[in-house]
Amino acid sequence: MPFVSHTFKNMKKPTQITSDIFQIGGPESAAHDAAIYLIKDGNMSAIIDAGSGDGTKTVLENIKRCGLELSDIAYIFATHCHFDHTGGINSLREATGAKVVMHKEDAVFVSSGDMQVTAAKWYNRHMEPTHIDIIVNEKKKDFALNKLNVTMYYIPGHSPGSAAFTVNSEGFLVLFGQDVHGPIDEITLRSNRAEYKKSLEFLVSLNADILCEGHYGIYSGKEKVRGFIKSFL
Repeated sequence: MPFVSHTFKNMKKPTQITSDIFQIGGPESAAHDAAIYLIKDGNMSAIIDAGSGDGTKTVLENIKRCGLELSDIAYIFATHCHFDHTGGINSLREATGAKVVMHKEDAVFVSSGDMQVTAAKWYNRHMEPTHIDIIVNEKKKDFALNKLNVTMYYIPGHSPGSAAFTVNSEGFLVLFGQDVHGPIDEITLRSNRAEYKKSLEFLVSLNADILCEGHYGIYSGKEKVRGFIKSFL
């Protein structure tokens, strides 16, 4: 099992999780940034989430520190619509030329610049209307990179169109379940507690070796991953 941190490190430098996976952004790249992860696969690399936009300069520098050109980023996979995960989409896409992928149930809020459901109001920020290049309707969809394959799963609950992503790296199943912890706000954020619990049960069933979470750090080992997810059931 590769060494991974259980807390966020200083995001002025990337944190290596496996030979293919790095954390390149988070609350220390900018106060309102959720975790941002890099799947490194040559000229078909991908980013998981985009932060608030405040830390974009650091994120771009960290991509280069991982040995990539900015043009090597083919996809920006958005786990859900909330501002701390999507506010940086426009600036990252402009710098990299990547295509943005999001589930249709959340894409509508980002595309329209919705201030409430994206939680931009919570941060006292403006959510710019943001074009989504690839809108996914399926419950499961695969994206081929070069040697790696990313699988997207629809896991509603925290938001109407939340998604999780998995990739196999060094023989380990890495799960990007960004906001496993919630919160659930059925009015402002249009969360659904019943769907959230079902989605958590599904994430447990994936039996992942490593969990890359959005705010609580990185968990290594099947038991620790399952234990963290089950703690919110």
